Amino acid sequence: MLGLTFDKILILGLIAAVIVGPHRLPAAARWLGRLVRNLRTLASDTTARVRDEVGPEFDEIDWTRLDPRQYDPRRIIRDALTADISEAPTRDRTSGEAGSAERAKDVAEP
Repeated sequence: MLGLTFDKILILGLIAAVIVGPHRLPAAARWLGRLVRNLRTLASDTTARVRDEVGPEFDEIDWTRLDPRQYDPRRIIRDALTADISEAPTRDRTSGEAGSAERAKDVAEP
């Protein structure tokens, strides 16, 4: 989730106990529990609403492909620089549509 291990949670709890104090700690824990519960409810309600509006395609979406953490700028640039030029789509200057290199050559020659 957030990389929180048991040790880190224990340290955060001790810091919270010192900062908040032993008298207000139960009220702060209840407030934090309500906040987490409300956030979970909000997330599940939002997911259900999106699933209802999108329909059955929602389950077919590959969410891992859309994860921004997977994008490595170095890999993207390396792939772009090592890609074969004949594979790259070119723009058709007359219509503004993307096409193959052969199509662009046909348009350039009258």
